[in-house]
Amino acid sequence: MTALDLHREHNTSSGVAEDLAARIRDAGVEYLYYQVVTLTGRVIAKVVPAKHLLRNLDKGVQFHRTAISDLQSTREGVLLGGGAQAAEFTAMPDAGSFNVLPWDRSLGAFFCRLYEPEHRPEIGGQTLATDPRSLLIDSHRRFTQDTGLTLKTGLEPEMSWLGKDLEVHVRPGASPAYHLGNLELMRPIFKKVMEYASAMGLDMIEGDYEDPGQLELNWMFDDCELTADRMMTYRLICRQVAREMGVQASFMPKPTTGSMGNGCHHNFSLWRGNQNVLAESGRRDLHLTDTGLHALGGVLKHAPGSMMIMASTVNSYKRYWDAGLFAPNCVNWGMDNKTCTVRLSANGRLEYKIPDASVNPYLSHALLLAAMRDGLENRIEPGAPDNSNSIPSAPDPARILPKTLGDAIQAFDQDPVIRTALPADMAQLYRDLKADEWARFCSYVTDWERKMYVEYLP
Repeated sequence: MTALDLHREHNTSSGVAEDLAARIRDAGVEYLYYQVVTLTGRVIAKVVPAKHLLRNLDKGVQFHRTAISDLQSTREGVLLGGGAQAAEFTAMPDAGSFNVLPWDRSLGAFFCRLYEPEHRPEIGGQTLATDPRSLLIDSHRRFTQDTGLTLKTGLEPEMSWLGKDLEVHVRPGASPAYHLGNLELMRPIFKKVMEYASAMGLDMIEGDYEDPGQLELNWMFDDCELTADRMMTYRLICRQVAREMGVQASFMPKPTTGSMGNGCHHNFSLWRGNQNVLAESGRRDLHLTDTGLHALGGVLKHAPGSMMIMASTVNSYKRYWDAGLFAPNCVNWGMDNKTCTVRLSANGRLEYKIPDASVNPYLSHALLLAAMRDGLENRIEPGAPDNSNSIPSAPDPARILPKTLGDAIQAFDQDPVIRTALPADMAQLYRDLKADEWARFCSYVTDWERKMYVEYLP
């Protein structure tokens, strides 16, 4: 049986199909979104009347193959991901991901896994090699089978809310972070986001105001593939709340020069059953086990090669140029040191600070798994923790992180562990997308250039 056959068999089993049909009927759902996450972290979907549930549990829905790469064409006009005549892919709903949309309860939604269409010789029914969601699910399953460990993560999804009634006054040299008045300004927004998020299965735990217009709302950590699904759901919720409030919700990594960037720090730990293997029981001082040190060593070793995915846009690299704004500029780690690439923030919990708000969480977690596996298998040491109180102004050249998307593409090419963490077709397609984005930026005349050079001479 193919992977598609197994998925179909699960979906159409009497227990799964009957339970879903009952939930949909009882909730009054009339339409269903079949959602696909693209390589760049966008959500695309088809809408189908709910009366066709049983048919779609069996047959899925079809998308043009290049939808996985946003139907993006290169500067030369080449449609990336297979061209206009490429075979479609089959999107099969994951029954366990079903949710009713709290802002319109006549709509329900699934996340899908993607497969080659059955008619394709030799590969029909196989998992689509460019599906990021399947990549993480399968990578985590193999990691657990090989190591006995489960990756649990919690994200810090900083983002900007933009609108004429959301401006705040900031005293020169001061920060608006944590100020109750600013949080109160955002009260209608964070209440609605938390309401919708809770209705869709996110266990919301806390939130704060960090920089002008910037909110961070957190939910409870969990197995990494569930965390990734929840991150995608959270973005959709924020976009909906922005529409309702007449404002703009942005996950742009660096929306304003001189401001804090929007990060998406990944807090991670490794578990064997109910035991966090990065922590030693009974210790109150900050400490990592040997397992934790080796996992960390792998993450640090492969941080430069991971940047193309962890910081996936041209704009992402603006975060790393402003010293003092808590974004790292070199490979290092520290004990509760907020200037470092990775900090040990609590016993058994590491905070990886490179990923930003635009990250595709399925790909970022897949690379974390690959980097940690290399660290564990080869007992890679992370080196001594950095005890400095500031981001290095002149870091060791051997430890500098890529400072542009172009540099990150080169680092990805030079790291075989990271590149082979993705199926070959996915690695090449993602690289092609990012190379085209970098080329487009390099050829674009910006406002900064016009201000600098239009009347510079004579």
